[in-house]
Amino acid sequence: MALSTFLTNLVIPLNLGVTLLVLGVLCSMLRRPRLGALITVSGVAWVLFWSLPASTLWAGGHLEQRYPYRPPDQLPVAEAIVVLGGSTASNRANWFEPYDRQRTISRVDTAAELYHAGRAPHVVVSGAALDGNVSESQIMANNLRQLGVPSEVIIQESESLTTYENAVYTARLLKELQLDRVLLVTSALHMPRAMGVFRKQQVDAIAAGSPPQITVPEDTTFLFWQPNAHVLSASRSIVKEYVGMLVYWLRGWL
Repeated sequence: MALSTFLTNLVIPLNLGVTLLVLGVLCSMLRRPRLGALITVSGVAWVLFWSLPASTLWAGGHLEQRYPYRPPDQLPVAEAIVVLGGSTASNRANWFEPYDRQRTISRVDTAAELYHAGRAPHVVVSGAALDGNVSESQIMANNLRQLGVPSEVIIQESESLTTYENAVYTARLLKELQLDRVLLVTSALHMPRAMGVFRKQQVDAIAAGSPPQITVPEDTTFLFWQPNAHVLSASRSIVKEYVGMLVYWLRGWL
């Protein structure tokens, strides 16, 4: 198991909360009641923090706003559009609202908009097969064709399993094709790590992310400080990004 995967699974709010609760009980059984109480309270506090919309807006919103969203007509022209595989919060328009298939915005949607707006003549899709035999790049290529992007302008990179490999293999491919300046497409939450690792690979990348998802909904009944089970579950994506950035920094990939 990769270090980043292990750490992510460890600090997922519910996982860590349960682990600390068990450790707290064990400490109490070993006649260390104060230590046990401290560990237990820490576990409860960790879970509570990530179950609050206010905490998610602060922690996740901080990452999303590192590279503010710009519509296609406000982005410069580049030589290629690079799309990374994956999704965040099922591509829903707003993290806090119920899933609505009609309002989802995927990375492929963003890439197609950029292409049709004339921002670049090529689209590179990056991602290996995570489950089964069909790669993410193949799935994205098929979706792009359905959105009116010609097959001849789509370039597939089907080896990468991580963001780091996305950058390494895509940089190699761009060099072979003599393409330099690219518009990098991923979720707003993932953009800081993606931009860091692509620039580390000497790619002239411009952030062209999908619209932010972690924003205050228009619902006037929205409660910032009421614990929410959906928010707690979805927060693992935010935790993953912070852990990923830490691990990538330690490895010198950022």
